[in-house]
Amino acid sequence: MSDKEVTAKVGEKERLKAQELLEEKEADSRMRKYPGAFGKVLVILLCFWAVFQLYFSTVGAISAINFRAFHCIFLLVFTFILFPTYKKEKRLRKLPPIWDFICMFLSAGTFGYLILNYTRIAQTGGRVETYELVIAGVALLMVFEAARRASGNLAILALVFLGYNWFGAYLPGLLGHNGFTLKRVLITQFWGTQGVLGTGIGVSATYIFLFVVFGAFLKHSGFSQFINDFSLTLVGQTSGGPAKVAVVASALLGMINGSAIANVATTGTITIPLMKRTGYKKEFAGAVEAVASTGGQFCPPIMGAVGFVMAEFLNLSYTKVMLAAIVPAFLYYLGLLFAVHFEAKRLGLSGLAKENIPNAMEVLKKQGHLVIPLITLIGLMFMGYTPLYAAVISIFATLAASWLRKETRMTPKKIVAATVEGAQSAISVGVCCVVIGVIIGTVTLTSMGLNMGYLILSIIDNSNIYLTGLLVMIMSTILGMGVPGVAAYVIVQAVAVPVLIKAGVIPISAHMFCLIYACLSNITPPVAMSAYVAAGIAGSNQTKTGLWAVRLGLIGFIIPFFFLNNPILLIGVDPHATTVATILAVTTACLGTVALVAGLEGWLLGRCTIPERFLLILAAPAMLYPGAATDILGLACLIIVIVYQFLSRRRANAPTLKA
Repeated sequence: MSDKEVTAKVGEKERLKAQELLEEKEADSRMRKYPGAFGKVLVILLCFWAVFQLYFSTVGAISAINFRAFHCIFLLVFTFILFPTYKKEKRLRKLPPIWDFICMFLSAGTFGYLILNYTRIAQTGGRVETYELVIAGVALLMVFEAARRASGNLAILALVFLGYNWFGAYLPGLLGHNGFTLKRVLITQFWGTQGVLGTGIGVSATYIFLFVVFGAFLKHSGFSQFINDFSLTLVGQTSGGPAKVAVVASALLGMINGSAIANVATTGTITIPLMKRTGYKKEFAGAVEAVASTGGQFCPPIMGAVGFVMAEFLNLSYTKVMLAAIVPAFLYYLGLLFAVHFEAKRLGLSGLAKENIPNAMEVLKKQGHLVIPLITLIGLMFMGYTPLYAAVISIFATLAASWLRKETRMTPKKIVAATVEGAQSAISVGVCCVVIGVIIGTVTLTSMGLNMGYLILSIIDNSNIYLTGLLVMIMSTILGMGVPGVAAYVIVQAVAVPVLIKAGVIPISAHMFCLIYACLSNITPPVAMSAYVAAGIAGSNQTKTGLWAVRLGLIGFIIPFFFLNNPILLIGVDPHATTVATILAVTTACLGTVALVAGLEGWLLGRCTIPERFLLILAAPAMLYPGAATDILGLACLIIVIVYQFLSRRRANAPTLKA
């Protein structure tokens, strides 16, 4: 039986298992279904929302606050329609329960009142009546209820931050503050621009929504299948081919959908069984898929829409952010590719049989046109157009490209399906961004970010930027646990980024540092969500899979420290870096990455001895750190191991002379 036939046999079982795991970990998969007339009305409403967002994100004229308030109304109303009140509630329904209609009415009423009266209140310097404070309180209650359904962990975290506005008055030292009245908190959180209508909902209403819809259109055009087939043609026949296919496909798909967990649950149902049948251990197979899917969140050119949010915070063009992310993402995936390659060599594994690999020219001929939207997106942004404009044009480019061949043509039914799926996928992330506004509002009102920075710097005596980085890494990883990539970054940039900037790190390095660790929380025990979903598909132990994932993604945990005070690895960031110096730094960093992976896997040209592994692991940080002396030291260690292994293999293969 061929690999394709075996995959078809096992695929359905794996997909069902993945769906169960996804329903447990991802809110989007727990949505209610409405098969009757209400379901058709819901489709119309979701399509209307998508058109509304596209219009006012581009050519429509509306104030930022009103746009965000309308976005909140849509998010909350659809959350109460689609997300069950409790886990065991029936998913198949004719209508939402009565209490959800009440929640919808309260959500639309409170934010609708804000739309009608915000200008008046802003002109009076934020003076509100008592009943308007009640409206603010009801709106916050609806936000927390929606967040509880769409992202339980984040709702709890936001509640802790909200409580800090009051109990912080009882904390000593830099962690404490003078305390705030209920009126002050409600005005900040609802009537101001630093709370639920702040930056978080702003990026949700623009970048996140458009790029989630763009990803849905790419999926329905057949782009996902093209990525899988193209990955097979590239690396399918090499040693450990299935694992390399998982790395390439998950990287490309992960950067578009921005959800590591959902990516594992989709591509993992194909790649994990293939890896296991090839001979990889089940923990290793699950870890490879988890690590590959996680890295897509900071992989250019799309970066799961996080890059656009970062550009907004930094007030930079997206192209600069994208260029800065190229080397960290490349080193991350280079390390993962070599890890699976060395593991395959160590286990003596081969690639897939030639008959199971699609012909490269046939793949490009039949599906190559589907890459046109990505080329359009990147081209428009490099030409200076805004990401929002580029995203909208790329959505239409997806439609046009799909019509170039009959097999990929998007019919009206597919267009509606893509629009509905995109809008639904934006709901849970959007609600996370709304409740993140509570966190950001608290951080702003209480100066928590600055105080945290002062506290950390006072602990380490303001002298060691790397120790500061270590503490921020821990903070970023904890804050990012169980939260979607974009939402995790928005939280981290509010709390952790100011700490690094206060320590002397330039802003873009600080943001990139925190972004990477917020994303890597997906594979960091004890809440390694991506690794746990992958473990379920692989049938492996969750803890072991999580630990394997940390080991495979170790280069991702190390790289950020090397651009803290010397951002030469972030292309275009260091104004003093020459082209030659940048090329040398990137080249030695690549060699250092390979050396680290070889030392961890115990294989380079052949099996490594303990002293060889020690030299390789020593060479890695030396070459990752930009500097002539350390580069020479690292290269010397690497060359010693390569020459020794080459001579050893040559002696082992030399013919013996008979007496």
